[in-house]
Amino acid sequence: MNERYPVLDGAESFYYEGNEIGIMITHGFLGTPQSVRFLGESFAKLGYTVFAPRLKGHGTHYKDMEKTTHEDWFAEAEKGYQFLKEKCTSVYAAGQSMGGALTLWLANNYPEIAGIVLINAALRVPCYENLKGKTNPSYIDEGAPDIKKEGVEEITYGKVPVPSIFELQKVMDRTPDLLPDIKAPVLGFKSVEDHVVPAECTDFILQKIGSAKKNAISLYNSYHVASLDHDKEEIVTLTHQFIQQNQAGRLSFV
Repeated sequence: MNERYPVLDGAESFYYEGNEIGIMITHGFLGTPQSVRFLGESFAKLGYTVFAPRLKGHGTHYKDMEKTTHEDWFAEAEKGYQFLKEKCTSVYAAGQSMGGALTLWLANNYPEIAGIVLINAALRVPCYENLKGKTNPSYIDEGAPDIKKEGVEEITYGKVPVPSIFELQKVMDRTPDLLPDIKAPVLGFKSVEDHVVPAECTDFILQKIGSAKKNAISLYNSYHVASLDHDKEEIVTLTHQFIQQNQAGRLSFV
């Protein structure tokens, strides 16, 4: 799928070269790498090699998004993982919202992934559920991003194509069946007050996932787009601890 519109300023993929531990960050539905750039920059300052791909149809125009499928989105996540795998000895995969679900797909396909970090991973978006099976309207208006912190802007679309919502729902519907086979250590962040994805999604994932090492962290001062919200520094700190502890555990088995 060739995009017809230019990439919006600030919405580009980003890459920071660092040490042999890689972190791939996948943004959410309608979002762009801009929404996870603070995390990426912070991980880079800690020495990690970081890549955040821009998913097809995102960060240009909603008419581009209308032409894409969930397979296109996952393909970009796969390419991002393969890119880091060539550069790093260990790769961790992180994802926000739909990016969290795609991260679970990656962990299912690539069991060598060292660990996964989920930020309000999406298995349900209740406000879209009434659209299932409908062909009208073609587009719906999208509200302001769900961010508690005032004055924060997220690059996103003001309209969303209904066919794209159906593609999102395919991702979410297929994810639960993958969970028992995923063994990678997992850190799951959930905003206690999330107006897009119920916090119970993270609880369900951690209950059903096959990982022996799993931990849930509640975020009390952020809404759905937690990577841009009050708790973003906590996400960085706890993810860093998770990776360092996991790397120490992996080395002890060498």
